[in-house]
Amino acid sequence: MGWFKRLKDGIQTKTKSKREAPDGLWHKCKDCGNANTFKELSENYFICPKCDYHTRIGSHDYFDLIFDGKYELLHENIRSKDFLNFSDLKTYKERLESAYERTELPDAISVATGKVKGKPITIAAMDFTFIGGSMGSVVGEKIAKAVDHCLDIKSPLMIISKSGGARMMESAFSLMQMAKTSTKLAQLSRSKLPYFSFMTDPTTGGVTASFAMLGDVNFAEPKALIGFAGPRVIKETIKRDLPDGFQTSEFLLDHGFLDFIVNRKNLKSRIEDLLDLFVISANSKN
Repeated sequence: MGWFKRLKDGIQTKTKSKREAPDGLWHKCKDCGNANTFKELSENYFICPKCDYHTRIGSHDYFDLIFDGKYELLHENIRSKDFLNFSDLKTYKERLESAYERTELPDAISVATGKVKGKPITIAAMDFTFIGGSMGSVVGEKIAKAVDHCLDIKSPLMIISKSGGARMMESAFSLMQMAKTSTKLAQLSRSKLPYFSFMTDPTTGGVTASFAMLGDVNFAEPKALIGFAGPRVIKETIKRDLPDGFQTSEFLLDHGFLDFIVNRKNLKSRIEDLLDLFVISANSKN
């Protein structure tokens, strides 16, 4: 039992908060195929030690990584409803109940407020494990309320996107969130409060076409898939081969859609720099 005890003691973060972490003792890297123990991966910010591939992590993992310790979760009581009585292989209600039980999350986005380097910031982070990180009415409402919270306490907003796009089970209700979130972010802009958009793998569909690309600063993790339609759909539509690395964060950086790419290990320090920069800029205008 000695080896098991040592491994168990080495995991510092509770399993409950590692909602997108790989299961089991071993994990095979999606990019290079290298096998790493869960302990090695968790101690390296869930980044492959061999190729630097960023394995998906959950919203609470980002909160633990970014905030100065304590943070407060907001609007956890908001839940999705089956407006349309949607039914496919499963009813929408059954899909929601399954997602609640499997992920222990209230929806595909969580909002938290706290401090980074002593400066207040509100962060909304998406979870791909909750119905593919799909954007429904709750995602839009939580972002709207996060903006309202920022306006009340005069803090910047950061959204961490990880989504397959709009939630089809809510039809037009989900598509309306594109306009809703964009309008709320415009309010934030008029109040001279910064919005940082951080894109992770994958950021696609209506999320990309709305709040993900509207940041005062747009940045991403390495090798993240970012786009509207998927590469296969685009290739079949235009009947042409796509460039190497198409829709990766590196490709978007080269073509001017991103301001920079940041390794997860350096994420907190880069956010600290952004907060310093924007606070100094705001004070100089005053």
